[in-house]
Amino acid sequence: MGKLSGITVVDLTQFLPGPMMTVMMADQGARVIKIEPAAGDPARAMEPKEAGHSVWFANLNRGKESVVLDLKSEEGKAALADLCREADVFVEGFRPGVMKRLGFDFDSVKAIKSDIIYCSISAFGQEGSLAHHPAHDMAVQALAGFLSVNDGADGMPVVPGAPSADLAAGLTALSAVLMALVGRSSSGEGAYIDCAMFDSLLPWCAHTAGSAIAGGESPVSSHQRSLGGAGFYQVYETKDAKHVALGGREIKFARNLLTALGRDDLIAHAEREAGEQQELIAFLRGAFAARTRDEWVDWFADKDVAFAPVLNFREALGEPYIAERQLLVESEDGAHHIAPPIRFAGEDWQPGKVPELNSGPRKK
Repeated sequence: MGKLSGITVVDLTQFLPGPMMTVMMADQGARVIKIEPAAGDPARAMEPKEAGHSVWFANLNRGKESVVLDLKSEEGKAALADLCREADVFVEGFRPGVMKRLGFDFDSVKAIKSDIIYCSISAFGQEGSLAHHPAHDMAVQALAGFLSVNDGADGMPVVPGAPSADLAAGLTALSAVLMALVGRSSSGEGAYIDCAMFDSLLPWCAHTAGSAIAGGESPVSSHQRSLGGAGFYQVYETKDAKHVALGGREIKFARNLLTALGRDDLIAHAEREAGEQQELIAFLRGAFAARTRDEWVDWFADKDVAFAPVLNFREALGEPYIAERQLLVESEDGAHHIAPPIRFAGEDWQPGKVPELNSGPRKK
């Protein structure tokens, strides 16, 4: 029994933001009915596969039910309407206007279930000049300004490693739906949520884009403490062509490290403005290049410094911390699942079964 047991979700989303949102609900006991086209969610076909399922699909759709419906047919529409009658939450991720053409926009679903909580997830929202502009994560990051500071030393923006717009939208949609469920418990009224990836991502620039937010100039990475302009928030190459990161800008960390390296004279440099720490950065580049990554890990073991080796995913998933926190769980069929970040003390969690395409609703 999870916190959301008794809540039924009709899920018409694919790929990342919507499925991530609804799997977090399924992980907490919600009944999530995933509506799929005849070919299934495209993520089903994505390699690699394990225990007969795409690792991507399994991790974002475990614990759900799969129902294939042709929403252009009268039979498919009637079946979806039946599911809406027993739903608490309706989530869709189509481009604006699609659900209205299919006859399942908010007003239509509300006519079926008056207290429905309806959530639309799109790139730029349901209205506005960009509403119908096609975009996945990176295009949203580009238009929101984030890609401009996701750049290398040469100032060239590079493809981001994390789908920040997708994850911001998934978490924002989840938060909004949970708020609406709380509100409905007292008001008895449903809600409509227009969740845009762009809108969800934008607030996360407040710590770096303050000048632009206030109407001034845009931030430049090399002059921002959090974006590469500071010696103690920086990535350094090691002797074996691997990398380490310093990830704490507090002066105590600079003092601890520079004292240990015999360069107390550079402590004051760590307090300079970002973009004015070139001498400190140059020293640290030379210092880190003198040892291998693993040698630095050993050296830092007894130092109070915000330091970390830069690991690839295979190395990261093999770290003791993963096992200590039970963050990688093996299901009964031998597949591996990343545990949900939302877990409650005293409650055990095991991954739900990954649904076969059109396996149908489970018996209640």
